[in-house]
Amino acid sequence: MSQVVTRIAPSPTGFMHIGTARTALFNWLYARGRNGKFYIRIEDTDRKRSTIEATDVILNGLKWLGLDYDGDIISQFERAPRHIEIAETLLEQGKAYKCFSSPEEIQKFKNIAQESGESTLFKSPWRNTDPSQHPDSPYVIRIKAPETGETTIIDEVQGKIIIKNKQIDDMVLLRSDGSPVYMLAVVVDDHDMGVTHVIRGDDHLNNAARQNLIYEAMEWNIPIYAHIPLIHGEDGKKMSKRHGATSIEEYEQNGYPASGVRNYLTRLGWSHGDEEYFTDQQALEWFNLNNIGKSAARFDFKKLQFLSGQHIKNSENAALLHETLKFLEKHNKTSLSEEKIKLLSSGLYCLKDRAKTISELIDKAHFILTSRPIQMSSDANSSLDKEALEMLGILTPHLHNATWTREELEQICNSVAERHGVKFGKLASPIRAALSGQTKTPSVFDMMLVLGRNETIARLNNVQV
Repeated sequence: MSQVVTRIAPSPTGFMHIGTARTALFNWLYARGRNGKFYIRIEDTDRKRSTIEATDVILNGLKWLGLDYDGDIISQFERAPRHIEIAETLLEQGKAYKCFSSPEEIQKFKNIAQESGESTLFKSPWRNTDPSQHPDSPYVIRIKAPETGETTIIDEVQGKIIIKNKQIDDMVLLRSDGSPVYMLAVVVDDHDMGVTHVIRGDDHLNNAARQNLIYEAMEWNIPIYAHIPLIHGEDGKKMSKRHGATSIEEYEQNGYPASGVRNYLTRLGWSHGDEEYFTDQQALEWFNLNNIGKSAARFDFKKLQFLSGQHIKNSENAALLHETLKFLEKHNKTSLSEEKIKLLSSGLYCLKDRAKTISELIDKAHFILTSRPIQMSSDANSSLDKEALEMLGILTPHLHNATWTREELEQICNSVAERHGVKFGKLASPIRAALSGQTKTPSVFDMMLVLGRNETIARLNNVQV
């Protein structure tokens, strides 16, 4: 078999839909898992919407998702001369024809057909007209579709699909202004790019039969089709903003790790046994077209959060630190000092176990990112009553000579609480407040270990003044 070649061909609309991201991921996984090529083509024929900024949104989304691509990015608009060339070739070969019917004539034909209960599929009176009879007026170029028989589409996801040829019209290839239509452009571009597998949403399934007309007329190899079901919300309706975030950019902004989103989107409509959590390497080894489901996948935010949390938990600290620092700089507009970066790196062990997103991890890291004097939340401040301050006053001197191991810190704190006649939790609250200014934090012992002796004692002393 020849080398696998896939592509993603989004229209630049100003954002990258989560469904487009999943389609790109499926194409990337299929190609990369077979040492194939993965290309990007921007379908930018709508010149009003196709801006550099809109294209950048797509490319940034793919970059964040971690999908690398081969070759140069292809502009469909710039390839218009090639599309026109193919339409004219088909015209010369008698496989296409000039149609001079006006829009009004076409509409009249459809109205009459509808009134008589016949098919409204337009049948041009110019299909077999001798060119010598052509008027000097505007025309479109139409392909000659077969009038009898059937067209069979073998789809890797949807199975065998048979369409009666009488249901396929003589599709327009070139408009009356000479511009190529989308259906022509897609086929020519896919052929010229050497695309072997067209993996796309099942809303394009009806296009396959019409696009095959061009492949067959040009005697080109028809690619392998895999039309994947669309993504629905939890209510079973097509995914929209009422269900939550729909653009890949929003997931990045909300702090989901790219690895977790890749895992979730791969699992969304595809399965490998009962596996839910898997690595990129496993996804590349396992992904195939046979295990893509035929029914629409339902987006489950709880499952996304669970998988994202698993990826954060299992991330190498160096990679997680890099992703966290990038997030802080881009979204919080914050650059950390070398000292803070070192503290954050040493504290990841106690931050990443229960964080579902990078945002949550950063919230948990507040005790590291903040500086003295510590700003107190109202709840934290209320825990620093007279009794609490007395206990901190007893605790602090014992910390000066501690060996600063978890075991000894626990022993010292439990001893102070016992001497004061309270359980450790009563002492933990003011320690937590003094070290972080918050009531929800990692373990007080983890905070003490990460901050170190000097900073811990300084923060405890600050609240006792």
